[in-house]
Amino acid sequence: MAELIQILVSGLAAGSIYALAAVGFTLLWQASQTINFAQGEFVMLPAFFVLVGMGALGLPLWPAVAFALILSLLVLGVLFKKAVVEPMLPHGTLPLVIATIALGLLMKESVKEFYGATAQPFPAVFPQKVYDVMGASVALQDIGNLAVSMLAIGGLQLFLGHTRTGRCMQASAQNPAVAEILGVDVKRMVLYTFLINAALATIASVLISPIYLAKFSNGETLGLVAFIAAIVGGFNQIRGALVGGLLIGVVDNLSAVYVSAEYRAAMPLILLIAIILLRPQGLLGTKEGRTV
Repeated sequence: MAELIQILVSGLAAGSIYALAAVGFTLLWQASQTINFAQGEFVMLPAFFVLVGMGALGLPLWPAVAFALILSLLVLGVLFKKAVVEPMLPHGTLPLVIATIALGLLMKESVKEFYGATAQPFPAVFPQKVYDVMGASVALQDIGNLAVSMLAIGGLQLFLGHTRTGRCMQASAQNPAVAEILGVDVKRMVLYTFLINAALATIASVLISPIYLAKFSNGETLGLVAFIAAIVGGFNQIRGALVGGLLIGVVDNLSAVYVSAEYRAAMPLILLIAIILLRPQGLLGTKEGRTV
């Protein structure tokens, strides 16, 4: 029982970080029909912004995190929308997908070139303490990661559902033409979506980098798992992305312990295939009539 509790808590903590990235997939798809295959690199890059802030600028951890957040909003939010999405979107989904894949490769190789291929240690956000919970050893880091991720996603849900700007963003995502007729500045709402995605990627980066270190290749696995989580939960539902991320985190840990560590990477793919065959819209997703 103690071992199971430890596995579940660790899986939920990892899954909550996957969920942050998966929510970004969902938001961008809802707002602009953008499938961002550079999302993993979006989570990788802010960790290096933090290290630059601490190393080159001599900032303490939290001011460096604030510095990384501002840079992420500008680079992963505004610049990504203006320089990549807007020019490519009129040409259809496929050219945009190819552009985001190329962007991901560019970001990864740029970090490798300018910061090196060696994994860099990243400062811990939470104290390295372990608590005994019903005989299980539960790390404060896992509890903190889970709590911060849930607060971020919960706050986003409250913002979208209970503020005027949030409702305008949802209206713009559901029917841009009608929203514009009603006086909603659709372009601004889409920009807000890209900024939110950049902020979520920064939070995920700060939470996961103390565990996996800061490395140029981190985005490969993160992007794939987050994409699978978004599909499993439902690509058009934020709560679906959350459920998908948590589910994959738990399944990954359970399979590593009770099946085989060698095949743990295959379990999310098996889950993805099962969901596509049994419920193509995802666990919590809804069917759409939109042409893809």
